[in-house]
Amino acid sequence: MNDGDPSTDGQAMAAARPQQRSDHRLRELVHRAGDPTIATDLGVPQSTARGWLRTAPTVVIGLDVADLSEHALHQEVLKLHRRVEKLAALLRLALVLLRASGFTLAGERLPDGPDKLRILRAIDQDRACIPLRALLRLLRLSPSRFHAWPRRNTMCALDDQRSCPHTSPHRLTPSEIRVIHDKVR
Repeated sequence: MNDGDPSTDGQAMAAARPQQRSDHRLRELVHRAGDPTIATDLGVPQSTARGWLRTAPTVVIGLDVADLSEHALHQEVLKLHRRVEKLAALLRLALVLLRASGFTLAGERLPDGPDKLRILRAIDQDRACIPLRALLRLLRLSPSRFHAWPRRNTMCALDDQRSCPHTSPHRLTPSEIRVIHDKVR
């Protein structure tokens, strides 16, 4: 018996009619054919099948190896294992080269804005598979410096300048200094 509690109403409805999910391949077939009866003949509600015609098919990432034989799967695993070993070796070599050269962004200036943008883009791409903290530690780039670069980019470009009118309005800009030098000469 329902005592008027809205949460029990939802539970009663869920128990009465469970949510059904349809195979994405069936939705794609109905959409491509433009015929909802393909699905309705299989028990899909007519309103649902018509909705599939109006919306674009959902992009589904499939598993290509699902249909492979056991031998083919072993071959695929070996191929991927070799690729991972090669990438790990290249990464180790790059890290050794970085450490041996003493390169670090901690004490050095990187004056060119395009170089900073290249590093920011690379970090953004790599954040999908490596945590930001690990990337910054690998580059030996402090988090405060990393977070300052995008702010500087929006304020007055990433190129190092002696003064930036947005950050220090009382200072002269490089172009104003050049004009003064030209007039003094």
